[in-house]
Amino acid sequence: MADTPVPGGGPPTQATTALLEQYLSASSQPLPQETSNTNNNDIKSLPKPKVTLSAQEKPPLTPPSRQASENNGTTLPLHNNNNELGLKLSRTRTAALAVKRSLQIRHTGESHRSGVHPFHFFRIIYHSSSRASRLVNLLWPVVPAAIAVRYSLPPSPTANLAIFILAYLAMVPCANLIGFAGQELSRKFAHVWGVLIETTLGSLVEIIMFIVLITRDEIEGGIDYVQVIKAAILGSVLATMLLCLGLCFFAGGLRREETGFSEAVSEAGSGLLLTAGFGLAIPTVFHHSLLNSNKLPEEELIQKTIEISRSMAVLLLIAYLIYIFFQAHTHHGIYDAIFIADEARDEDRHNPKYSHHTNRLTFTECLVALTVSITLVTIIAITLVDQIHNLVVERHVSDAFVGLILVPLVEKAAEHLTAVDEAYDNQMNFALSHVLGATLQTVMFNAPLVVIVGWGLGKPMGLNFEVFDLAVLLLAVLTVGNFLRDQKSNYLEGALCVIVYVGIAVAALYYPNPHHGPTDGGGHH
Repeated sequence: MADTPVPGGGPPTQATTALLEQYLSASSQPLPQETSNTNNNDIKSLPKPKVTLSAQEKPPLTPPSRQASENNGTTLPLHNNNNELGLKLSRTRTAALAVKRSLQIRHTGESHRSGVHPFHFFRIIYHSSSRASRLVNLLWPVVPAAIAVRYSLPPSPTANLAIFILAYLAMVPCANLIGFAGQELSRKFAHVWGVLIETTLGSLVEIIMFIVLITRDEIEGGIDYVQVIKAAILGSVLATMLLCLGLCFFAGGLRREETGFSEAVSEAGSGLLLTAGFGLAIPTVFHHSLLNSNKLPEEELIQKTIEISRSMAVLLLIAYLIYIFFQAHTHHGIYDAIFIADEARDEDRHNPKYSHHTNRLTFTECLVALTVSITLVTIIAITLVDQIHNLVVERHVSDAFVGLILVPLVEKAAEHLTAVDEAYDNQMNFALSHVLGATLQTVMFNAPLVVIVGWGLGKPMGLNFEVFDLAVLLLAVLTVGNFLRDQKSNYLEGALCVIVYVGIAVAALYYPNPHHGPTDGGGHH
């Protein structure tokens, strides 16, 4: 019998060949006649030929690699594939290891630089991440002009309008810088944490605007700033859900017939939107159902409505924290896989202008950009809020239009540009995560936060909205949920969402201002 190669390597030894021939010859002998009719158990019980090996031919009970590791008192590493005995190899992922891996910089966010390099810093910020962001950067000269005009022009109707317009335009590039720096910072973390960081930083403009508004007097200059905040909360949700999502669907449909997205992203987002809408509806329904029933005095009804609003604010914050834990810890693997697949579909990944490591900000540069942009946003937000009452009184613009349309558009400018650019590049899951994430953060974090801050400041800030505002919000949630149900989008659905938003803006423009009574603290009358 010729030597045949074995899987382990070279030709077998003579002793191994002899043993193999002995085993084959023994197994080829016919069974005795009396056992031909026996059952399978009898056949299994037949004696098998014994094969004896010499001491030199016996394989070790433990592989050499494992013996060496046991002698050193260590565990077999996960990457060692020398598993001759078929052992199940595993390694428990500890909490410390998970945190370490989540804080590691991804290769897509690596800049191969450190510190601050002014030339690269300004060049990268100017080019930004998309053509739309680059066009927005042309508005940077308006920023110093808005600050200078605020302190130089004497008060007058014309000057007040000019200050408002310049401050409104100046907010856009500052918000865009926050969004871009947050996007660069998010690339340096794991996918799920990156989306959360980017969404949170994108909402900083909104949080700053809310805090500036809540610190003003309850009714100052003929305008109730609490009502402006309430309208801005719902306006931010509508601007993100209808306008931004519609533009994402429309931009994605321009380059392809249909754009698909994951069910995990859409189902979780739409379910949480319904929950958040229900949470916002409870104080409003309570207040309006008892308003003309004579069951409670008006002042007591307002106070109880505010107390219910504070309770709902705490519950919404708890729900948001559970959602963060669900997305970033227990089910992060699902979202990581979705975002990795979306990143592979990015049509700009082969463009050296956006994908090369020399076009990435360093960690220090991200922090510098965020510090500068947040400072400018705070200054401009104060300027903008100072002019709201002049706009309402002198130009006769309704509170509803200012809160529902004007304030949310400038708050969400950065997030809208980022999401539309991702949808245009066939990253619809990223775009949808930013849209739904920003909406959920407004309803379940920013709105409860301003209620709690108002509670601490002794302000009657509640979640009691106008019936018109709440009805529009719930209808928008149902409309968006219906579009997300089939996990596909096209430019027609996007155009319909934008048309619905324009219709709401027209209605808000003609909505009358509320009458402010001496006891008005809970809502419009």
